[in-house]
Amino acid sequence: MIKILILSCLLLLVACQPQKNKEESKQVHVLVAQVVSGQTLEVVSMASQPRLISQVRLLGIDAPDMQQRPWGIEAKQKLEALIGEGQPVILEFDLEQKDKFGRILAYVRKDGVLLNEQLVKEGNALFVARSPNHKYDLRLERAQQWARLMGQGIWNPVKPMRLTPGEFRSQNR
Repeated sequence: MIKILILSCLLLLVACQPQKNKEESKQVHVLVAQVVSGQTLEVVSMASQPRLISQVRLLGIDAPDMQQRPWGIEAKQKLEALIGEGQPVILEFDLEQKDKFGRILAYVRKDGVLLNEQLVKEGNALFVARSPNHKYDLRLERAQQWARLMGQGIWNPVKPMRLTPGEFRSQNR
């Protein structure tokens, strides 16, 4: 009898817990410790293990390499301007949460703005679909079309970027 009563109480407690929807459970609030490049951040958790720094790779984009001048430096500076060091951001996850290098893969939001999309729209990064993560592919593709049409950043007709970041990295290993 006591076991049934305890089990009933436990079930009641679990049922009364606030439920998170799917989107909330796929989001984490963090502080930006450092912007490493136009597509990589170092973040500090705001919850458990607050001193643990993790690298985050922005999903769906490929920013110019830092040695790919001036575009790599401009991409990093733009991301720094959008975020600001020590500022809170929201990491939003897709299906695959880490890459083969152990970096966290995420869409990054600050003040309601999807920074992955903003970087592409302003011509500071290319849209690159990365399977199986396709949550915002259409938005990122449209942002890239806009940047190309407007001649933004790497699409500037006077000073275009000649090699994609992937091509640049493979030629400069």
